[in-house]
Amino acid sequence: MVANKEPLEILANAVSSREAIAHRDIIDDRIRCKHGQGCLDIECIGCPDDLIDAMREEYGAPSNFIEFSAPRAGNVFLDMAKTLANYDFRRRIGTAEVEMRPSGVAVAITPWNSNYGFICGKLSAAIAAGATMVIKPSEMSAIQTHVITECLHAAGLPEGVFNIVTGYGAVVGSALTAHHDVSKITFTGSTATGRSIVRSAAETMKRVTMELGGKSPSLILEDADLDVILPQVLAAGFLNSGQACIAGTRILAPFSKFEEIEARLQEAVKDFKVGNTKDKTVRIGPMVSQKQWDRVQYYIRLGQEEGASLLAGGEGRPEELSQGWFVRPTIFTGVNNNMRIAREEIFGPVLSLIRYRDEDEAVTIANDTDYGLQAQVFSSDISRARRVAGRIEAGRVILNGAPHEPLAPFGGFKQSGFGREFGVFGLEAFLEPRAVLG
Repeated sequence: MVANKEPLEILANAVSSREAIAHRDIIDDRIRCKHGQGCLDIECIGCPDDLIDAMREEYGAPSNFIEFSAPRAGNVFLDMAKTLANYDFRRRIGTAEVEMRPSGVAVAITPWNSNYGFICGKLSAAIAAGATMVIKPSEMSAIQTHVITECLHAAGLPEGVFNIVTGYGAVVGSALTAHHDVSKITFTGSTATGRSIVRSAAETMKRVTMELGGKSPSLILEDADLDVILPQVLAAGFLNSGQACIAGTRILAPFSKFEEIEARLQEAVKDFKVGNTKDKTVRIGPMVSQKQWDRVQYYIRLGQEEGASLLAGGEGRPEELSQGWFVRPTIFTGVNNNMRIAREEIFGPVLSLIRYRDEDEAVTIANDTDYGLQAQVFSSDISRARRVAGRIEAGRVILNGAPHEPLAPFGGFKQSGFGREFGVFGLEAFLEPRAVLG
């Protein structure tokens, strides 16, 4: 449901729907869903062209990112169905019967980048848990929100199970997150906004999942095959034109190969074409707004003022682009981990190349950050890569560019947030255990 109603009226609709669900045998409904009886038809899978076009039109997402993100909108529901197939909502623990019950009305606040995946990932877990949800998407994602809402509406969900209300976060988001009828908040966005939501939620002890910012390291060990991994390192850093919380924006390289890695990166970055993403060979699109473009330009100037050197890129637009919020893909070298460009989330195609002496120092640098969302480790020795990964303080560590695992938990350490999404961990974020003894 997309409503032209006041946020609190929409919330009341979600509350009444939640009460209706509570009077049904939710467990029996889930069992039927496990066996494919009366399940949600995932129309998201049937309208990929509309989803793709909206992402490209609204913020110029590059094709390589769209091709992963758009189909995922439907796939997350199928992934959650797999989780449900083996999940016990009732279990016996000693003399107690424990039931996992829906947490209640949930509010989801989602960002503009990969809007579909965030909305559907959160909604699929809420539906699986038997909770109703009010979704407040970013005001910068109106086109994407319209398209995904039409898909979800066509899927045939009962009225009130999902509700979408648009508006500014400071107004609509604040009203929803502070409301006494809301039991659960799930938020993806900046760490600063996350802190504000947590403070508000604490007043009524709401359950909260926070997926926040990142400053992810890509750690290149000296035995890594540079021919194979350097394109992956750059792809991770420039993901979604650098506008991704998981982007690998700190590249950690060993002293022994530092000059070679510098030279190779300087050459490899030329393959990252900037421009209109209707051209499928373009790998870096525009920044989402002038405000974001200005922010990225500020950090490029700041890096030079801090004493880092430009290996590639720099201020301004690429020479062939006279308009639009395009940024030259930029790599700084001579960076130390105390510089602001190495510590603060920039949210654009700006990478920092940092050298290390040995494995211990590499791990120290990787962990010396306020964030801990994701990390990458590259090595020709998978056993060594796993050993190093075990020392990294991040919610996910990707070895040698391994593919996404949709059932594995996703979320961060430290100021990258708390709580997890996807799979069993994502499902249980919307559940409360109740024990009956005797």
